[in-house]
Amino acid sequence: MEPIRVVVVDDSALVRRLVTTALRDADDIEVVGVAEDGLAAIEVVDRLLPDVVTLDIEMPRLDGLGALTRIRQQHPRLPVIMFSTLTERGATATLDALSRGASDYVTKPSNTGRIADGIAAIREQLVPRIRALAGMRRVVGISTGSTTPGGPTTLGGSTTTGRSSVSRPVQPVRALVIGCSTGGPDALARLLPELPADLGVPVLVVQHMPPVFTALLAQRLDKASPLTVREAADGDLVEPGTVLLAPGDFHLRLGSSAGVVRAALDQGAQENFCRPAVDVLFRSAVDQYAGGTLAVVLTGMGQDGLIGARVVDEAGGRTLVQNAGTSVVWGMPGAVANAGLAAEVLPLDRMAAAIVRATRQVATSM
Repeated sequence: MEPIRVVVVDDSALVRRLVTTALRDADDIEVVGVAEDGLAAIEVVDRLLPDVVTLDIEMPRLDGLGALTRIRQQHPRLPVIMFSTLTERGATATLDALSRGASDYVTKPSNTGRIADGIAAIREQLVPRIRALAGMRRVVGISTGSTTPGGPTTLGGSTTTGRSSVSRPVQPVRALVIGCSTGGPDALARLLPELPADLGVPVLVVQHMPPVFTALLAQRLDKASPLTVREAADGDLVEPGTVLLAPGDFHLRLGSSAGVVRAALDQGAQENFCRPAVDVLFRSAVDQYAGGTLAVVLTGMGQDGLIGARVVDEAGGRTLVQNAGTSVVWGMPGAVANAGLAAEVLPLDRMAAAIVRATRQVATSM
């Protein structure tokens, strides 16, 4: 397969050099062009037709948001990775970019006194994202579907069922837990507003994001959703009508006392190279709600959520996953589906209805 062709856009010559150096050691990635501002980026992208673009946010002449809008008009499926800063301003701009169609983002290294450390930090974040996004773009037949032994047929644009053919009791849903990563902010922005205020169960979410970003994301989701959405704090009551989003760099677990379930945050070891981790939340939900746990795995890179989905399944709960055709990256949901652990594989626009149906079900046998 030909190398993944990347265009690097940043107004800083130093950052351009750091990024190109970080990518140079990857045999399957080639930097084919650079640009110093948004206008130059549009010209370079139109001329070179790369597989992936890394795009700075703050630039002269035309900033990253303006360039992204123009690039999306001409190249709607081109993966664009924003290059952000770990500041409130940077987080706000990044969330704006994601809402305008950016595929993902990485944060610029901070407090790295050595050039080599900065290059290593960029390489660690950027290379896996480039590979995942380019891989999704290059997949042939993503909408034709494939059948996995013991699992669902994962069609790109249709609804399929997985474990529903197996006779097993259905327990009333007592909690909804959601995990997502790459493409997750936009997926959440589309899913949560479709959930009714009377959903009747608490909702807990892990989105792979750093601090500051999660607080701002929760604020945005709260404005659009009938449910109350906020970044989780240690000791928060877990109750219907409320969506608690795990804060960046903290695992979100559930604990109970005298029958009252509360959120518990900690900075335990990363799982799947992540903190917060979806697996941590899913396992913790099963500890409290057993087979009453309804898990949802949305678009994301890697396989965080796979172990947790297995725990949910073993307890008698159910897991719904987003399908490949509507996922930015079908890593996390694909891992669950291919393991035969998905009760349903759904396009994003049908996920809310499936969640509502599940929460309205009474105990039955399937």
